[in-house]
Amino acid sequence: MSTRILVIRLGALGDFVLSSGAYRAIREFHGDAHIVLLTTAPYENLARAGGWFDEVWLDDKPSWWQFGPVRELRQRLNEGAFDRVYDLQTSDRSCAYHRLFRRPRPEWSGIARGCSHPQANTGRDAMHTVERQADQLKMAGLEHIPGPDLSMVEADVTAFNLPASYVLVMPGSAPQRPEKRWPAERYGELSHQLKGMGLTSVLIGGPAEKEAALEIAKSRSDVIDLMGRTSFEQIAVLAQGATLAIGNDTGPMHLAATAGCPSVVLFSHASDPDITAPRGRSVTVLQRYDLGDLSVDEVGYAARKALP
Repeated sequence: MSTRILVIRLGALGDFVLSSGAYRAIREFHGDAHIVLLTTAPYENLARAGGWFDEVWLDDKPSWWQFGPVRELRQRLNEGAFDRVYDLQTSDRSCAYHRLFRRPRPEWSGIARGCSHPQANTGRDAMHTVERQADQLKMAGLEHIPGPDLSMVEADVTAFNLPASYVLVMPGSAPQRPEKRWPAERYGELSHQLKGMGLTSVLIGGPAEKEAALEIAKSRSDVIDLMGRTSFEQIAVLAQGATLAIGNDTGPMHLAATAGCPSVVLFSHASDPDITAPRGRSVTVLQRYDLGDLSVDEVGYAARKALP
């Protein structure tokens, strides 16, 4: 009977992508083991496209007072008969899952109290996600942990019929985090500069970010608007063919960078790039406390320097 491994990574998108190197490390370390990912619905298809897992289970994240769904989750976890669990989420919730297992509990890599392979590093919270998880896995016996990589992801993007030279532009962010957005009208001005370099701007983002696309379109009629029309897998494949990606600190920028696209990422005070910046072949970070203080010329200069 093969070894059974559970990996827990519930989200969010940027975090899920940053863990892709850890997924590969676990796959390589455990060879022929049967590896199951526990995640949430938005990341199911991306998890399958990566080829790291034999199964993908979805967690509805029931509230603890929802006794029926919690009981079902506990039953499923125990029936999984896992030999080891890698908790890459390391949240209060995922740590609590350790207690859902009956004794003797499986080996557990993470920070859950009483787990077999704790990440005993008091400085872990100050580490970038990639280094933090590499440190965690090394404490569990893994030696080689590659960086994040989505270059293997495949998806059909032919219907978009994009030009040969294009830039992915990602002007949105989570609706509740407006401070993470560079003003949309400046993306319009930037698109004009990019056009002068022979590059067409392709707008990427979710349906909730459509307002930003409309603002950009006011000043530029030659941008291509794919807002709300792309899956995560398609964004990764579009990034593989793009000359450049430029955008705010948002999940799709992680997809682009990790797929190998040269990327320029704009950070405000709302997040720390030393801990959460995208990783990839070529990533340039521009940060201002207030993104309103970041000029179009500064971003345009960074874009020109990042061109391959």
